[in-house]
Amino acid sequence: MSDRKSRVLIADDNEPNRELLEVYLAEIDCEIETAVDGKDTLDKVASFGPDVILLDVMMPKLSGFEVCQRLKGDPATSRIMVLMVTALGELGDIERAVEAGTDDFLSKPVNKVELVKRVENMLKLRHVTDELDRLRRYISTMDDDQPPRSG
Repeated sequence: MSDRKSRVLIADDNEPNRELLEVYLAEIDCEIETAVDGKDTLDKVASFGPDVILLDVMMPKLSGFEVCQRLKGDPATSRIMVLMVTALGELGDIERAVEAGTDDFLSKPVNKVELVKRVENMLKLRHVTDELDRLRRYISTMDDDQPPRSG
């Protein structure tokens, strides 16, 4: 298991929202980075390497839907857990979020207990998936080292 702290990226164009989410997540042992728009989010994903992204839907430059679609469509970033945070309660928006590949969504105003629990669960799931990948790679190297069996 990696010693690296879990990393959460908060992407929201509204500064008070970013600050509130940061305060809510303070009880989770993780590194937090923030992004101010869709393009900034993609840049921070590349430089920060988050495990989970709290992604606002309505942002300038690229919407949360577009950011999520790009991340989930790229094998290098497709495993990052995305939690869309939206003021949009419309069923159509939830469907769009699911089509974009979001792992989960929360409606604003965000409930602190719900947010913390969902982020903790996403981080656990992310680390279990990473551990499973490591085991698969290890097993595959073991298979490579085995002499061929004669039948």
